[in-house]
Amino acid sequence: MKLRVRYFASLREAIGHAQEEISTASQTVGQVRSELLARGGKYDCLARDKSVRLALNQVMVDEDAEVPVNAELAFFPPVTGG
Repeated sequence: MKLRVRYFASLREAIGHAQEEISTASQTVGQVRSELLARGGKYDCLARDKSVRLALNQVMVDEDAEVPVNAELAFFPPVTGG
C-alpha cells in the first residue's frame, strides 16, 4: 500500500526532506517505523530511544495503531514552549 510520511522540525532537518511517499506492507505504525529505521543513516533520528511523537491521519497514536490504505503518518519531536 502507499503511505505518505511527513517529518517535522528537527526530524525534517535530519532526514533532509519534509515528506515522502513509500510503498509498504506494514500493518502498524510500529512496523512502518521499523521499516524506516532499517534504512539506517539519517533515519536513525526516528530511533525508539528518542522522543518522537507519531500521528496517523492527524490523530496522535502509539505504535500499535493500524495503518489504513492511503494514510498519512507524521513523525515529530515533542513540542516545547518558551
